[in-house]
Amino acid sequence: MIWRTCLLLLLAWALGFALFLVSLGKPLDNRKTDAIVVLTGGSGRIDRGLAVLRAGDAKRMLVSGVDPDVRPVELAVQFKIDRRLMACCIDLGWQAVDTRSNADETAKWVQRHGYKSVRLVTTDWHMPRARMELGSTLGSGVEVIGDGVRSGPNSPGWGVLFREYHKFLVRRIALWVGAG
Repeated sequence: MIWRTCLLLLLAWALGFALFLVSLGKPLDNRKTDAIVVLTGGSGRIDRGLAVLRAGDAKRMLVSGVDPDVRPVELAVQFKIDRRLMACCIDLGWQAVDTRSNADETAKWVQRHGYKSVRLVTTDWHMPRARMELGSTLGSGVEVIGDGVRSGPNSPGWGVLFREYHKFLVRRIALWVGAG
């Protein structure tokens, strides 16, 4: 009986991991949304958000989880952002330190602006958990569309994928049981 239970749990874990791998974020093209939310922490994320904003596929962009020492002018110089675009359409969020607080920071920003659709830009392996957190925090009134930034030919490694899958499982269970 114990062996069957362990085998079933292992099978459920493996099937869940396979589904997790299938749900990794992919780049999204030609889809308009009200806003873009870029979660800091990986290369290519801000560049991707800026490309979408410049293409006119969204009205405004939030960069969530910016280091408190970074000033708008520094970001503008580093990413070659025109002063007018920076002033009109890009907000920096300095409050978030992890994925859950990214979701909280984003929810306040989305509510303040009254957006109904958000393009979430983050690294492909981070997308399932980030999208789950953001969707849970925003609720059903806001559509969250994932736009994954590819992590590279040799990245992520299996260690990163396993860790991220387990973080995803823990948060999924916490949300199911109502533990926030």
